[in-house]
Amino acid sequence: MQLSSEQKRQIAWLFIASLLGYMAWLLMPVLTPFVVALVLAYALTPVVNWLDRLGKGRIPRVLVVVIVELCLLLVITGIFLLMVPIIAKELPLMREQLPTMMDSVNTAIKPWLAQWGLNWSLNGTNLKAFVLKYLSTNVEDATASLLTSLKMGGSVAFTVVGNAVLIPVALFYLLMDWERIMTLLHELIPPRLRGNVENFLTDVNAILGQYMRGQLLVMLILAGFYSLGLTLFGLDLALPIGIFTGLAMFVPYVGFGVGLVLALFAGLLQFTAAKGLAPTLLMISVVYGGGQLLESFFLTPRLVGERIGLHPLAVIFALLAFGQLLGFVGVLIALPVSAVLLVAIQRLRQGYLASPLYNAH
Repeated sequence: MQLSSEQKRQIAWLFIASLLGYMAWLLMPVLTPFVVALVLAYALTPVVNWLDRLGKGRIPRVLVVVIVELCLLLVITGIFLLMVPIIAKELPLMREQLPTMMDSVNTAIKPWLAQWGLNWSLNGTNLKAFVLKYLSTNVEDATASLLTSLKMGGSVAFTVVGNAVLIPVALFYLLMDWERIMTLLHELIPPRLRGNVENFLTDVNAILGQYMRGQLLVMLILAGFYSLGLTLFGLDLALPIGIFTGLAMFVPYVGFGVGLVLALFAGLLQFTAAKGLAPTLLMISVVYGGGQLLESFFLTPRLVGERIGLHPLAVIFALLAFGQLLGFVGVLIALPVSAVLLVAIQRLRQGYLASPLYNAH
């Protein structure tokens, strides 16, 4: 079958796009900081433009960009600093309360296990003996593993530091030249396709804007909810853990899980010695169970889900798929990229339903 010139051109463009996609996948470790900077630039450009208009041109754009980027760095630093009081408080408590906590766990679990014929106990002495026995019989393996971990840790640390420097630099230049970059990309679109592409990008901008505003509201409301709930139960670390849990919700499910583990561990260390396991389990059930219900049935459906149009199963699949392909960055961009793909799929579906292929008798 003889292909027309138009079909040959489409195949050539498809081949070029596939080749570029494969190269991007191979270079993903290098591209990661630039992808993160691109996502941040997309989110922060409206803020920069708003401040630019507010200053009516009297404030240089470079100064506006620096102010916005410094504010972003302060927010990110503040989120990480929330972990400092948690670690500083829990490490001494861990040394003091761990034996008592193990005894409480034994008291609660041993009768239940005994019903199944299992004689199991957890205590610091047995655990310490097991670790010493393992290390004494596997010294060489342990040493090799330690050296490997140190090498990997050094590599990871180097990557983290490199990204911490590169992302702000890339973000600065993207915020400075965003409009010019968009203009150059717009000029690359063939004139006959610009109308359709502009309509598609308009829909994408609307969905992503709604997603970001809705997700920000969900994070702030949940940060207040978890902080207040944990405070009412008397948890000493209620404020940092509650705020961290709420703000970490920008990574769906992962943020909730990390916050729940932090609260559970803090509660066990604080309450177990004096009151047993019951107060901690009650606190986790009420606060985090209530928070999950609030988010799943009210906040996310009304503020995020309905605006994006993604089914909960699609959200879970997107998180797993993008996490597998791109790691932690993939988890961060899973929902926004899925929203873009949703717009594309809706356009393809509309085109198919209106095509002669669908309406043929």
